Amino acid sequence: MKALLVFAALFLSAAVLKSEEIFFPTKAGTVLVYKTFDKKDKETGTLKYSIKNSTTSGNDMDITYQCESYDAKQKLIYKEDITIHKKGDKLYFDMSNLINKAALQKNGEISPQVTVTGNNMEMPSNPKVGDVLPDATVTMAMSLGFMTMKMSATVANRKLEAIEDISVKGGTFKCYKFTSDVTSTAMGMKMNLKNTDWYSKGIGIVRTESYDKNGKLQSHMELIEVQK
Repeated sequence: MKALLVFAALFLSAAVLKSEEIFFPTKAGTVLVYKTFDKKDKETGTLKYSIKNSTTSGNDMDITYQCESYDAKQKLIYKEDITIHKKGDKLYFDMSNLINKAALQKNGEISPQVTVTGNNMEMPSNPKVGDVLPDATVTMAMSLGFMTMKMSATVANRKLEAIEDISVKGGTFKCYKFTSDVTSTAMGMKMNLKNTDWYSKGIGIVRTESYDKNGKLQSHMELIEVQK
């Protein structure tokens, strides 16, 4: 359960579209590398996002990138292509990105038997401190013949708390600090967490932190390298 969520709301970063900065990378070949850590600050894995291509239509844009997840020994767990959408002044990404799909993969690829229901997570292109964002939820299920494996995640109480500077291995950035309540369920087991995520325009996700109901840090992730 501790590794259920890949917060990557891990998947938002920034670019320039018609002089407007938005929270997505768009330049083909851009690579973002992250490390994940447990509550004892022990490294648990690596996430790598590589921009493959982007297409525009007026003020709208679709960005496709490859997501790769590795364990602490740098063994590939799974990989998949993901498409992010910009429509008008809103950004949308698939909530299934928030679930660690390792249990749903076969030979490093996500099984085609997996079904996904829920709604896309929404984020404004230019949020202001105090903005409250819509809730989002997702459920993923895979039939195993004699049973069905299910995983779900709900993100609620999403709010932009502040704009501040954050330093990580990948550098020091001016960031948008978002908080949210995350409820995840896998195989009947439920976990409630409070998330804090920092995003920087022109770079993307910089750091995420997850806390239990008692306010104790359970895991975190941070940007360690940007390749352009």
